Amino acid sequence: MRSSVAAVVLLAIGSASLAQSVPEEGEMPSAALDLPKEMTIFGKSDPNVRKATAVVNGQIITGTDIDQRLALIITANGGKVSDEEKERLRVQVLRNLIDETLQIQEAAANDIKIDPAEIQQSYERVAGNFRQTPQQFDAYLRTQGSSAASIKRQIEGELAWSRLLRRNVQPFVNVGEDEVKSVVDRLNAAKGTDEFRIGEIYLSATPENAEQISANARNIIDQIRKGGSFAAYARQFSEASTAAVGGDLGWVRPAQLPDELAQAAAEMQVGQIAGPIQVPGGMSLLYVMDKRKVLTADPRDALMSLKQLSIAFAKGTTKEQATARAATFAQETRTIQGCGAANDIGQKLGADVVDNDNIKVRDLPAPLQEMLLGLQVGQSTPPFGSVDDGVRVLVLCGRDDATAAGAPSTEQIMAQMEEERVNKRARIYLRDLRRDAVIDYN
Repeated sequence: MRSSVAAVVLLAIGSASLAQSVPEEGEMPSAALDLPKEMTIFGKSDPNVRKATAVVNGQIITGTDIDQRLALIITANGGKVSDEEKERLRVQVLRNLIDETLQIQEAAANDIKIDPAEIQQSYERVAGNFRQTPQQFDAYLRTQGSSAASIKRQIEGELAWSRLLRRNVQPFVNVGEDEVKSVVDRLNAAKGTDEFRIGEIYLSATPENAEQISANARNIIDQIRKGGSFAAYARQFSEASTAAVGGDLGWVRPAQLPDELAQAAAEMQVGQIAGPIQVPGGMSLLYVMDKRKVLTADPRDALMSLKQLSIAFAKGTTKEQATARAATFAQETRTIQGCGAANDIGQKLGADVVDNDNIKVRDLPAPLQEMLLGLQVGQSTPPFGSVDDGVRVLVLCGRDDATAAGAPSTEQIMAQMEEERVNKRARIYLRDLRRDAVIDYN
């Protein structure tokens, strides 16, 4: 079947021919074109179908698949991705889609199929994270150049691979009690030393493609340092099993990490990202999300009861006007003597007053953490904010100080060690699937 454009062209050609030579009555138009009366159409052409970018064991990955998955990454980074970076990301997205396809195919070969209802439930949870209904989220994704189908495909891949590992890998991973006891002993010996909450993006590499993978890793770091989401990049690019949770390794001590990663983590501060770091089988990017002392009470784990007083500025308020009102706000709130008086002062200043209980200090912005830890009950912070967002004051109504952290349970340690070993075998499993796959690139 010809495309509509081709049909228009043929119609124009036919009209020109007819103007010169009109066939006699009863003469078929095909005679003028010398077309065979009987023919067989070999293949078909549909203008609405994009040409495949890759065919993985017979399954097609189209340019549309890549565009829609790429749009998710760009959206996660606020749309701030250069054209050059987009082209590099396209290559990585294709690789991820190939791996995802291999994982789903291998799961299916082991009679593991994910129920569409389960995929829909996960999709609804994702939509809920954006405070949208599934229908609203569908529309939002379309405005971003993506689709619900793209996210659901990724959800299917993660669920299928996780289930496959639980069946084919996890039962053969064993952690002995003596190994757990050794970890507990080392943990007690390390009391007071640093432990970190680490995020990791693992990229497999071979000697042949190491240079390219390293360049990809550096570009990912650049994008994250420009404001990109580490979790979003980890979810899309990391080949570790922790990709599904944004690369979060949880709380770990340097001794629990490979030597290469442990050395890097020990030299990093909270909020820093480092890499690419050479590790067996590839390279890793590390992100330090938090830091604390082993088996030691951390003041930032204290739970606080707070009152927030806030004032907003009318549209058109100048910086000078806002500064003057903020100064009055600061002077009045400085005299607050306990939370009992906060409501009256808030009413006097025309401020909104909101109660917030069980707020963990570490969950607040860093500048506020130190400020609040230095307050006594009943005292307030200096005002903070901006002309656009308004000015706020926090009053400390109560505080439950953190207790010394206990050692993780035997079950927790065993689960972490099993996860590490499953993760290592999963990488080998996926590597073997790549080696055996028949992949046709276009």
